[in-house]
Amino acid sequence: MRTGYGVETVRAAERALMARLPEGALMRQAAAGLAAACGQLLGRTYGTRVVLLVGSGDNGGDALYAGARLARRGAGVTAVLLAPERAHEGGLAALRAAGGRVRVAPGAVVEGVAEPVGDIVARADLVVDGIVGIGGKGGLRPAAVELADLVREAGVPVVAVDLPSGVDAGTGEVPGPALEARATVTFGAYKPGLLIDPAREYAGAVRLVDIGLGPQLPQVPDVEALQHADVARLLPRPKAESDKYRRGVVGIVAGSGRYPGAAVLAVSGALRSGAGAVRYVGPGAEAVVTRYPETLVSEGPPGHAGRVQAWAVGPGLGDEPAARHAVDEVLDSDVPVLVDADGLRLMDMDAVHARTAPTLLTPHAGEAAALLGVAREEVEAGRLAAVRRLADQTGATVLLKGSTTLVAEPSRPGSPPSPVRVNATGTGWLATAGSGDVLTGLAGGLLAARLSARDAASAAAYLHGLAGRLATDPPAATDVATALAAAWQDVLRTD
Repeated sequence: MRTGYGVETVRAAERALMARLPEGALMRQAAAGLAAACGQLLGRTYGTRVVLLVGSGDNGGDALYAGARLARRGAGVTAVLLAPERAHEGGLAALRAAGGRVRVAPGAVVEGVAEPVGDIVARADLVVDGIVGIGGKGGLRPAAVELADLVREAGVPVVAVDLPSGVDAGTGEVPGPALEARATVTFGAYKPGLLIDPAREYAGAVRLVDIGLGPQLPQVPDVEALQHADVARLLPRPKAESDKYRRGVVGIVAGSGRYPGAAVLAVSGALRSGAGAVRYVGPGAEAVVTRYPETLVSEGPPGHAGRVQAWAVGPGLGDEPAARHAVDEVLDSDVPVLVDADGLRLMDMDAVHARTAPTLLTPHAGEAAALLGVAREEVEAGRLAAVRRLADQTGATVLLKGSTTLVAEPSRPGSPPSPVRVNATGTGWLATAGSGDVLTGLAGGLLAARLSARDAASAAAYLHGLAGRLATDPPAATDVATALAAAWQDVLRTD
């Protein structure tokens, strides 16, 4: 599992560790990992050209010490200083002693030789971004923007030091201009901004360098990202004495005369969830049973369909009065309930707050924005804040769909907040009609298999994203549902 910590938590851990180490030891250790990563990306070090973009903070010092290591291995290294009066003195001395060159940006000279920064960048094989550290706010400043533009125009690969300059380390927001990296070398712990879009998109491949920070960090992180082994431990597996009711029965309330496909797709996800049986309720019964004859179908209402261990309601319901009644009836039940799509618009918020059984909401950014009463752009720009706020506002577990799916539980008085779960297995190909309906059925089935709302949402998002990658591009939603079986097997092989 990858765990991410906020800026102040990381800084406190660094201070505690530095108090027990010789001065500069931590920075040199970080620089060694950074230099090794740069060497791997270059393929060879001797004879290459490396440009360091150096700001005034410790990230600039890391870049300078790493540049000194690369220079000693035969690279031609030039540091471009954005704030020469505040550049890290020890790092600067180390680079010069190793034969590196220094330039002040923009408009000065390199050790007495006039040479435009643009020409230096254009000839580089690699740029190391040490402009702004994890405390940076508000995007890049104008001088840094000028350098970032030169790098983009030259098309030179960038390695970011700790995180790409211009992104918010703690939230994943990108409030202004930022420098996109091909790879990011981060130290001690992942930061939320490296795991959450839109900032994650700027980070490229992320490599964590262990600098001994682990014992100084709290046990509960701010965010966590499950991996294969974590998901494998969550997935339900039938025992020898299992029957379909012990494995769990999930009820699906979806589809309408206008959107019968939503019913079929939601059922397809539920059938691949590990639940023992699927009950479908709604006007799409004929389409569902024609495609999936193992489904137990009913025209409704939900309370007359038979026993279930969880309900999933919402995809393709439309606006008919019967749809609203179905949502109300499901929310009035005493089993876990997942609400998606039209169900989010039709649900009564008082009924959600009154529930004692688990509730899982699965909005995309637009639906989350409507529930929060804000613009969609605000949710997309600040996904971490939005999912936490929506969970607290509704009292439900929330799965916020998107390029990085986020899962948050509501805060509980007197208890520390549980980490927001981040899933990055998804692919842009999943942005297709019906894909979310498959996810609804899958997560609902995992609820029926007695996973908690948080675990059901997390495992479903992981499997759904993995299925999107395993399906043949470009996949339709039906292809994603079919690929869920392969996704299960891929995950279970790690256990």
